[in-house]
Amino acid sequence: MIEELKNKPLKILVLYPHPPEPDGVSMQGHYLIKGLRELGAEVMPCDRADNLQKLHSYKAFNPDVTIGIGYWGDSPEVLFSPMNHGLKTVPWFNADGWVANYHDILNNLPLIVATSNWVKSTYMRDGVKGDNIYVCPIGFDSETFYPISKSDEKIKKLRDLLGIKDDEKMIFTAGGDVTSKGAQEMFKALAKIDKDFPNWKYVLKTYDSSSAENHGVEEEQLIEELGLDKNKIIRLSGKYTPEFMAMLLNACDIYAAPSRLEGFGMIQLEAQACGKPVISINVGGPKDVIIHEKTGFLVDVATEIKLDGEWAYDWMGFEEKHMINFPNPKTFAYRADINQLAEYTLKLLVDDSLRESIGREATKHALDNFHYKVTAKKMLDLIKGNVLKLQ
Repeated sequence: MIEELKNKPLKILVLYPHPPEPDGVSMQGHYLIKGLRELGAEVMPCDRADNLQKLHSYKAFNPDVTIGIGYWGDSPEVLFSPMNHGLKTVPWFNADGWVANYHDILNNLPLIVATSNWVKSTYMRDGVKGDNIYVCPIGFDSETFYPISKSDEKIKKLRDLLGIKDDEKMIFTAGGDVTSKGAQEMFKALAKIDKDFPNWKYVLKTYDSSSAENHGVEEEQLIEELGLDKNKIIRLSGKYTPEFMAMLLNACDIYAAPSRLEGFGMIQLEAQACGKPVISINVGGPKDVIIHEKTGFLVDVATEIKLDGEWAYDWMGFEEKHMINFPNPKTFAYRADINQLAEYTLKLLVDDSLRESIGREATKHALDNFHYKVTAKKMLDLIKGNVLKLQ
């Protein structure tokens, strides 16, 4: 069997949100599939939901291995389902702050793949042994995310539509909501430097969601309290294609995301691929994605939000809702240092040559280390060495 696998293309079933939407988990799977196919694997995409299509994929495609994309809470769909049909399976996990359940099964897997070293540390902190966890970052597509000159008519038109003047610098933050990406910390930093460099505009892109709406109320109150000019803050919402997100990234001068909780930082990677310096936080996924003072700036953590307990629900695999108390408080979020945010933001706003040099390094860093084919090769090597034992 092993010799047969060595001499034929691997058949891999990838379980993820399919057909893909323009969100992080969907694109994580999309780029993996693209890379695996270019490396010669026979790959089938399938939605994670348990239904006839998924069962047919198991039986008709008969994969050598399945890759399930999500976080520990998705284990019933991405792990237990294929395992119950006798298939070898590998989870490629993100993290949402803690790991509440399924520890025994996770500890017995030959391989768990984490999107960052921080994700791995979170699983280990919460009781997964760790010696079966390896890191494979998420990839990006260099045919979509690449530098485009600001003199390009498409970029000039976009900046014009956004109301960004030629002498103004555009700062950009995007996410399901932008408070989780550190926008409130950025408001405070901008208030500190506004007198020194007033010619900025801050563009915020969110999805239509209750989280974005609720945080939006907080954001508006903070903007008022800080005395910031509301006309300098531009809000966008809705689903944009990766191609249009690449246009927005190329239209900006600085990408800012000192995230409160970030398992990887996919758009921070895409911003670097577009030649933009990124300001983020020195914890979580950004530590793996950004090189401090070379491809961007990583500000220190000012405070950690720790909890003594958290609610566990039936959809987490428990019989009923109950509170889990922690022997030691667990960190569930971070806040970036405002003074450092202000310092690095001002430095990038005033120094055109610094932005350009960091942007060039950022593009090279992204291409060398995070192209979707690079990450797909790493995933293949991990599967061959730890699950199929082909090495």
